[in-house]
Amino acid sequence: MKSTSARVIAAAAFAALLAAPAAIAADLTDVGYLDQAAVGALPQFQRANAQVAQFKASLDPQFAAAMKHARNDADRQRISGEFQQKFLDKQRQVLGPLFARAQTAIAQIASNGRLSVVVDKRIVVFGGQNITKSVVDLVNGPGPVVPPASTPPPAVIGFVDQSQIDQLPKIKAANDNFLKFAGDARQSALQKMQAAKNNQQQQQQIFQQYQKSLTDEQNRTLKPLVDQTRSAMANVANQKHLILVIDRADIIYGGADITADVQNALK
Repeated sequence: MKSTSARVIAAAAFAALLAAPAAIAADLTDVGYLDQAAVGALPQFQRANAQVAQFKASLDPQFAAAMKHARNDADRQRISGEFQQKFLDKQRQVLGPLFARAQTAIAQIASNGRLSVVVDKRIVVFGGQNITKSVVDLVNGPGPVVPPASTPPPAVIGFVDQSQIDQLPKIKAANDNFLKFAGDARQSALQKMQAAKNNQQQQQQIFQQYQKSLTDEQNRTLKPLVDQTRSAMANVANQKHLILVIDRADIIYGGADITADVQNALK
């Protein structure tokens, strides 16, 4: 889960770029979309997820027993890492082949339909081609799924990995500072509200002051970075002739990755 400040930056930075008008969406005839929930609901994925969940349930008591014998924080960190790795290895073993088959099916359907990009259905309001049924049918079909011979055509849609943007030193520092400020302000507000527990009006005023302090601090420390991030994305998009930039999490296939360009522009 992203921190509060990270969500503030992400929401503000992408607000203008995500809100593509219907006229633009209608022109994007080479854009497909996929209902990933429908793919995840396939019986083979359900069985695999149940197998992974069962494996985790068997790991939990082993983890608890190992943690009881931990002598210090270093031991606890090592044990946590070891069990996390065991879980991830099992997850890759069981789900990896299914994800690979689904991804290859998506690539094949996109190539056959001359789609330059496939996005998650959740962000589509109008336009685009729904390839969900074709992908599901191919995943469920017999035999191996053959990768397409051609690569995606140049896309007019770009994407950025917001998690990487958030790790830039100045953005991470601003996020951390804001979180500390928010935590201190919350603690102070709780103490004041406790002292005024018999005065509802005063408690309301304290809460309003607390909210205002968060907004003021966001405007002071985060908004300049939000504006810089949005400007960097827009400039890179213009240079690369992109008409839309979305978050990496919503791209399923294709698209132009401009994360590094945005990072360089923000340094």
